[in-house]
Amino acid sequence: MRLLILRLSALGDVIHTIPAVVALRDALPNTYLEWVVEAPYRDLVELVTGVDAIPVAMKRWGRNLLASRGEVGYALRAMSGADASIDFQGLMKSASLPWVAGAKRRYGFERSAIREKPAAFFINQHIAVDTTKHVVEWNMQLASGVAGRELPMQEIDFTPFAADPEAKVRDLGGRIVILPGAGRPEKLWPVERFRELARSLGDDVIVAWGPGERELAEAIGAPLAPSTNLRELAALLRSAKLVIGADTGPLHLAAALGTPVIGLYGPTSSRRNGPYGQLEHCIDVFAATKSMSSIAVSDVMQKIEEVGK
Repeated sequence: MRLLILRLSALGDVIHTIPAVVALRDALPNTYLEWVVEAPYRDLVELVTGVDAIPVAMKRWGRNLLASRGEVGYALRAMSGADASIDFQGLMKSASLPWVAGAKRRYGFERSAIREKPAAFFINQHIAVDTTKHVVEWNMQLASGVAGRELPMQEIDFTPFAADPEAKVRDLGGRIVILPGAGRPEKLWPVERFRELARSLGDDVIVAWGPGERELAEAIGAPLAPSTNLRELAALLRSAKLVIGADTGPLHLAAALGTPVIGLYGPTSSRRNGPYGQLEHCIDVFAATKSMSSIAVSDVMQKIEEVGK
């Protein structure tokens, strides 16, 4: 049997899906799994899970479908012939791809757990999950439903992804890494508080940044990490003493690599979306104000002491 995995993006969500995919890989040894994923995460998927990836570029394709028709056609041909699919994303774009590609059995969450409700139309095998749990556990329950039995959570080695071939971050280990960026403005902790935090921590701090974040990183006034690709960033996070950031992909990557983290959570719940395995390291105001401004520098300093004990 050939099974398509659908979790296209983003980084943190891909990381949260990996345990379920590894569990399926081991539970279904006679099934060929392929993961449909946005191209920047192809290496992560293949190196950590050992599952082949079919790369896509949905946002770029959506902006100019005519110019991208060759790439779209190639991806759909790569997906065609699958017997079944499992959609861990619950969006129209993820649920519709295996339908277009002709997969007969299309597994996904029950309707109440699907983010974009019309996506339920494309799923013909709905599986109930406990939505009070962490999203990693949602994914494990979905995978268990496909396998027909409860699948165990396994220890997963993310370190093969943490490569630094040009030694960009070789001498930056053992520091506290600050991640000031986030995917949405409301997830950002005020930059002046990051600045105060960095001053309090002294020379031990380095600020990591991604595309479009350099100005924000510079405003903190602490030493900057060099520009890195995703694998080089993983190497930096793996070698860090501690990583501090909001609900963002690199925070989840650091936690997956086994580095101690502190998560700052306002508009999202750490109980559902926190760094798995380190939920007790989060400062979470979701139930109170949902505002990142409610998190004080003193709260972070206290949590640093707790994590260091």
